[in-house]
Amino acid sequence: MSLLPAKVMRDGLLEKRSSGLLQLWKKKRCVLTEDGLRLHRCGSGGSAPCAAPGGSGKAKELRFERMATVDCVEYKRGLVYFTVVMATGREIDFRCPQDGTAWNAEISLALVRHKNLRAVQTGKSRHLSSSSSHLGEDQEL
Repeated sequence: MSLLPAKVMRDGLLEKRSSGLLQLWKKKRCVLTEDGLRLHRCGSGGSAPCAAPGGSGKAKELRFERMATVDCVEYKRGLVYFTVVMATGREIDFRCPQDGTAWNAEISLALVRHKNLRAVQTGKSRHLSSSSSHLGEDQEL
């Protein structure tokens, strides 16, 4: 684990569907980093700004190690709808404007990058532990 802050890959607005009975869409200021997605609350009424990334407002963090996939992409009326599926099976729905690079694509690519990096690190760890156990066997001979 690094003590340095994760590199910010994208910063902007997304809408998240609430988990309540009415399932309203709420604007969130989202910061995509190498470690995951941070969701900052926006003020009510639409005119209040969202919390700054370094601000004191508490952010909800969706870490890549707890994400399974980005799923269910649908395009309707100029919006992209997508779902982040967590390892627990919990689904979190988002939407964003269709213009430009869609958030779902950037989150998916960052998640794949994160999983690939973890797989390489796991492979290296196995290789090193396997090599050290073979060295011990050779020394006994």
